[in-house]
Amino acid sequence: MRVVISGPPGSGKTTQARLVAEYFKLRYFSAGRIFREIAIKRGIGVEELSVVATRDPSIDIEVDRRTFEVAREDDIVIDAHLGAWIVNDLVDIRVYVTAPFTLRVLRIAARDNMPIDKAFRETVIREVTQKKRFKEFYGIDIDDLSIFDVVINTKNIDAKKAFEILKRVIESSL
Repeated sequence: MRVVISGPPGSGKTTQARLVAEYFKLRYFSAGRIFREIAIKRGIGVEELSVVATRDPSIDIEVDRRTFEVAREDDIVIDAHLGAWIVNDLVDIRVYVTAPFTLRVLRIAARDNMPIDKAFRETVIREVTQKKRFKEFYGIDIDDLSIFDVVINTKNIDAKKAFEILKRVIESSL
């Protein structure tokens, strides 16, 4: 089984991907970890790398290449903001997890122990640059969610309830 879970920062996608991996005994892969590794190698932060990536397609190409490779393996769950569009035809189940922007910023600030204004700025930069890069480099509109098998808004449900929905979707497709 191959599952990809996409969505914007702070939506709960990583939490859901880890829960799915644990419950279904799948290997967990994070495309975001690859992006962060590249930032560390370059000695810059994720926010700055997002801006650099608008001018340097090799960054996204590397992240997407590694995500594509791993999507060909069995028994995997892929956690990737934009990965579902890249691996769409290789996976069995495509999940999009979302939440309102303000809630996501508050979650990111709490998770990363940072001031809300910094979380707001970084989230805006990441989302604007990602949207621009995907449109320019791949011709993909990330606002088109039609490729997903299920979309879950975590505004009014906790992680456990969201996982129960995902579990039912996945089990029904086995």
